[in-house]
Amino acid sequence: MNIKRIIAISHKEWREIVRDRFFLALAFVVPSTMLLVFGYGLILDVENIPFCVVDYDKTPTSRDYIYRFIGSRYFNFRGTVEHEELLRPLFEASKIRFALIIPEHFERDLRAGRSVTVQSLIDGVFPFRAATSKGYVLAMNRDFNGEILADYFSKKFGIPLDRAFELAQPVRIQLRYLYNQELRSTWSIASAMIMFVLMVSPPFLTAMGVVREKESGSIYNIYCSTVTRGEFIVGKLVPYVFISVLNSLILWAWTKFLFGAPFKGDPVFFFFASVVYVICTTGIGLLVSLMVRTQVAAMMVTIVLTVVPSVLYSGLFIPISSMEPIGQFQSHLFPAMYFTDIVLGSFLKGVGIKHLWDRVVALALYAGLLWVISFMLFSKRPRS
Repeated sequence: MNIKRIIAISHKEWREIVRDRFFLALAFVVPSTMLLVFGYGLILDVENIPFCVVDYDKTPTSRDYIYRFIGSRYFNFRGTVEHEELLRPLFEASKIRFALIIPEHFERDLRAGRSVTVQSLIDGVFPFRAATSKGYVLAMNRDFNGEILADYFSKKFGIPLDRAFELAQPVRIQLRYLYNQELRSTWSIASAMIMFVLMVSPPFLTAMGVVREKESGSIYNIYCSTVTRGEFIVGKLVPYVFISVLNSLILWAWTKFLFGAPFKGDPVFFFFASVVYVICTTGIGLLVSLMVRTQVAAMMVTIVLTVVPSVLYSGLFIPISSMEPIGQFQSHLFPAMYFTDIVLGSFLKGVGIKHLWDRVVALALYAGLLWVISFMLFSKRPRS
């Protein structure tokens, strides 16, 4: 390879990128915009659930039960209604997502030592939100039951209320959340979105840049020149790799300083892994550009090859371990899964090369395979 030729091709490509304002915006503005839009838009925290109450008992005990939900940050009280038939229009209009129906004689039955059934209605349109809401309701109800038992034991045996609480809950579990103690979904989403943006943007830019040469006819200058296949491929892709590496640093800064996600890992290792990942995803764009002839086709194929794997098979929303065996196998076929582990491990877990070296090796092998296939498919003899 002739270094001067590679530099000349890279300089020519860089000038074309800078000269085209639309393409320059695609290169630098769109990646950051994607991170900001998805980072703020994909909030998985389930809070402020709007709810109503039907209280047929209207006693101090029933009001105390209701106020446990009203005082929680997970629920947003929207008032009471007289009959449960009035709840359906509220659910249908999405004004509430949850409702409590407290039966008559609620207080009397509890004081008599009889069990009481409180009906809970949850909007199940979104299963994830419904399952989380169910967990909140069960936790509230469990705490209420524990206090009733403790009060009963305290009066029955004449013991202090603290001791009665211990008798009411002989087995207590102490929860500690590791790596993301505040359970902020923004930290996880913003970190993982680095994987998504770098999976979509570099292939898109590369495919568009190479196919643009075909549509304009300037590719024939390369066909007629003494530039080799390797020199053209490397020289053509160096600007896009540089742009994508620079974007990875910008995305890292947005995630850490704007979204507040803690970075606990090794910055040198993360930068090296990001470079390998960018080379890999750029190779996807190169391969696409060799298979199509128009920019529209390049956009469509790139979206299919990048967006679908990065959303479904990366662990971004669905843990890989929760998938069926065939889904887990498919996940290992795409580079998105490996870099998701690297990003989340570096940001939230603080692990480095000791635990993530195999992911980097997988990305390097993936990148090498893509570039070799692209080199073999590229020919200086145009197809008729």
